[in-house]
Amino acid sequence: MGAQWKAKHKDVAANAKGRMFGKLAKDIMIAARNGADPAANARLRLVLEQARKVSMPKETLDRAIKKGAGLTGEVVHFEHVMYEGFAPHRVAVMVECLTDNVNRAASEMRVLFRKGQLGTSGSVAWDFDHVGMIEAEPAAGADPEMAAIEAGAQDLEPGNEEGTTLFLTDPSDLDLVSRALPAQGFTVLSAKLGYRPKNPIDPSSLSAPDLEEVEAFLAAIDNNDDVQNVYVGLAG
Repeated sequence: MGAQWKAKHKDVAANAKGRMFGKLAKDIMIAARNGADPAANARLRLVLEQARKVSMPKETLDRAIKKGAGLTGEVVHFEHVMYEGFAPHRVAVMVECLTDNVNRAASEMRVLFRKGQLGTSGSVAWDFDHVGMIEAEPAAGADPEMAAIEAGAQDLEPGNEEGTTLFLTDPSDLDLVSRALPAQGFTVLSAKLGYRPKNPIDPSSLSAPDLEEVEAFLAAIDNNDDVQNVYVGLAG
């Protein structure tokens, strides 16, 4: 869980692959507004790298770039909206949306948060740090701590996948550190801006039924088509 919640069961993850590609396509379109050339567009380059790592179909990727850059004649308009509140049992949640209909997104979030508590802007954001998050895989013998120092990362912790490392950066240093890590023996798997809880709750402090209730709440949020990322105040 930790900084960014992800569905952990394999069957759920498999069913979510189409949604993952849809979310990546939105990220690509937003990034491509500043140009279709990844060499001159750092944000686009990072998102494309992430899309390739999860084997996003090339035609889907190319179509998203062209749409975002305005090369197809279609008008692409997504608004970035953050929703804050609590999952059941007072677990802090930040929900990042990209939507073409803010009113619809707001209405759906109100419904989804009925089993928790939807807060106002800033109600839980104060308890999260806005950071760059780079998940990377080491080559044999690579030293994560030395790599963090040499590449300019602020901190590091175990990644979502076994054997990977999550490097944490200042938001403005995300691209710089991503470019520096390969020279330190790390292959970058993903790089993005996100939110990390300052005072995460230990999941073991919740009973099994309570934790299942939190997981079910988070899964319902993540299943929403407008939701890009869900950040949760849970450790681990």
